Amino acid sequence: MKLNETPETRSVRLLRVGEQVRHALSDILMRGDVHDDVLAKTHVTVTEVRMSPDLRHATAFVKPLLGKDEEVVLKALRTNTAYLQSEVARRVNTKYAAKLKFLADQSFDEGSHIDALLRAPQVAQDLGDPAEADTPS
Repeated sequence: MKLNETPETRSVRLLRVGEQVRHALSDILMRGDVHDDVLAKTHVTVTEVRMSPDLRHATAFVKPLLGKDEEVVLKALRTNTAYLQSEVARRVNTKYAAKLKFLADQSFDEGSHIDALLRAPQVAQDLGDPAEADTPS
């Protein structure tokens, strides 16, 4: 995704196909169709799939349950990419089979960081008590 590109600027078709790929990947991983010990014992969440404009490349953002063993899970997914690509191509009807790329989803970490910043004492003192702001003086 380009630096200034937002989900609103991507086409509906890209979003729809990305969601179909996400569902297919989630289903494959949930059923345990991949014969890999790491993926069999770890629950993996596919949070988002971004498709390239030509639908030939798909970037899947994944997060293992509780964020444990993230690098090990990514390595297992990358090892089984060929199988996952073939299964996704079989389940999602597009002209070309998308090449999958797996990345760790950092959005949860970013959200936690922002939450921690907003709860910091320096920010809390600036915000004040919201109940006091509603009462007339």
